[in-house]
Amino acid sequence: MNAIMQLFQTLRDLVWPFGISDLIDILIMAFIIYKVMMIIRRTSSGAVAKGILLLLVALWASSFANLNTVSFLLGKVVEYGVLALVILFQPEIRRFLEKMGRSSLGKMFTPEDERNEIESAITQTVEAYASLSKSKTGALMVFERKNMLDDAIKTGTALDCSVNAELLKNLFWNKAPLHDGAVIVRAGRIVGAGCMLPMSGNVNIARELGMRHRAAIGASEQFDSVVAIVSEETGSISVAVGGMLKRHLAPETLERLLRNEPVPDVQEQDTARFKFANLFRPRKEERQNVEKNNRK
Repeated sequence: MNAIMQLFQTLRDLVWPFGISDLIDILIMAFIIYKVMMIIRRTSSGAVAKGILLLLVALWASSFANLNTVSFLLGKVVEYGVLALVILFQPEIRRFLEKMGRSSLGKMFTPEDERNEIESAITQTVEAYASLSKSKTGALMVFERKNMLDDAIKTGTALDCSVNAELLKNLFWNKAPLHDGAVIVRAGRIVGAGCMLPMSGNVNIARELGMRHRAAIGASEQFDSVVAIVSEETGSISVAVGGMLKRHLAPETLERLLRNEPVPDVQEQDTARFKFANLFRPRKEERQNVEKNNRK
């Protein structure tokens, strides 16, 4: 009985000093950890995060096993690794600080008009693609999802403007300086034009598909982006996602696909308002049919 009373006394002594400042401290740390996890999810830094976690586990294990030399070396790696991480995540840190400087604290991470921007971007894209398809003007647009294409943006011209049908038609005009590259859209806004995308290494892609389609498939393979294409030869509209290509789409079908494809930032912030179907995650039978069409 005395042991139980002593245990309760110990627990009370541990809990009793907990105050408002401790609660605020925990909430701030939870918020920081959450935001770091979101940055890792939205970028291609998952492998880096796993490497860091493995390094920390190795450091703990070497200290626990009294491996002094290994522990010392790993400690130095971690010590100087902080600077390396700052350099590695420089674009994300800069973007975070820019948002913090432009926004109030309550709106730092939730842009007010993001939904309207995305809806307008889809409408304007469909209008532009309908016109580009009729005139057989080649076009290539990438809609970011979780993975950000900062490296691809660096290969072109960085922009920050709303998606507008007339602007898109001017960008993809065959005598425009940026018409050969891709336009990249992030959260409903154009963030880059004339950007180079990685080519697909898939040997089963139909031979009649040109470099524009191969780049679209490559970008959708390496990232989780949705890529819309207009063929310069035929004027047909296609959409690539997850390495799969949907060809010969009508503008109405393009609009339906874009509206049903989830946009992670908005979906995470307000799931109740945005319920999009996983249209670009076809069943096994659909994938087989698409692959057969691509080989034809």
